[in-house]
Amino acid sequence: MICFVLLGNIGFRGTMAKLFRTAIMGPPGSGKGTISKRIAQNFGLQYLSSGHFLREGIAANTDAGVLVKGYVERSMLVPDHLMSRLMLPRLEQLTGHSWLLDGFPRTIAQAKALNDICQMDLVISLNIPFETLRERVSDRWIHPASGRVYNMGFNPPQVQGRDDVTGEPLIQHADDRPEALQARLRHYKDVAKPVMNLYKSQGILYQFSGTDTDRIWPYISSLLSTKIPTQPLDTCQPSAQA
Repeated sequence: MICFVLLGNIGFRGTMAKLFRTAIMGPPGSGKGTISKRIAQNFGLQYLSSGHFLREGIAANTDAGVLVKGYVERSMLVPDHLMSRLMLPRLEQLTGHSWLLDGFPRTIAQAKALNDICQMDLVISLNIPFETLRERVSDRWIHPASGRVYNMGFNPPQVQGRDDVTGEPLIQHADDRPEALQARLRHYKDVAKPVMNLYKSQGILYQFSGTDTDRIWPYISSLLSTKIPTQPLDTCQPSAQA
C-alpha cells in the first residue's frame, strides 16, 4: 500500500520560478539515495548530498573538513553549526541552479539556518515501516571513500564485497545492526519532527509512505511533474549581514 500525503497548504508560495529548490528526508534505509538519483536524472536537479560534501571537505583538508573529520572518525553526528558552516557557503555559490538536498537539513537549527539564505520550494519526506528499514539496512554495504551504497538484496556489487568502480573493499557499519537501528530511528524521529513541522507550516511538506521504492517513485515523479516551475526567478540569495 502506498500513501501520499500533502501536509500543510496546497500549492507554492508566490510566483512560480524556473529555479527549484527541494530536499528529501527519511530515516536510514528509507531509499533517499535511490529516489534522489532518479529525481536528478529525470528532472535535471543538481543532486547535493551532505555526505559528499563532508568527504570532500575532509579530503581537501579545509578548516571545516579538519573539524568534521574528528566527528566522522568517531562515528559521531556532526554538530549543527559545523554542518551549516560546511553546507551554506556551497549553496550560496549555487544561486543560479536548481537542486535537491539529501542529508541537510537534519535538525531544526540547520533548517532555520538554511531558511535564512534560501526559500525552499518543496520537501519530500519518506515514511517507511521499521521492518522494511531493518531488512534493507542489514543487507547494506558501503564504499567508505565515495559513499556508494550497495544492497545485497536488490543492488549487489558486481564482485561480492568489492566496490564496482575502484575494486576496494566494502564495509558494513556497526550501527546498521538491528539494535542500533532502533536507536538511530528514535533519534531521527526526535530531530526530524520539528523540521517537518516547520516545512508543514510553510505548506511545502509532502509525505510518502510505503515499503517498495519502485512503487513510491511514480507518485513522487507525478508530483514533481506538476510542481517543477518554468518562469525564471532566483529566490535564493545570501543573507544580509547586520
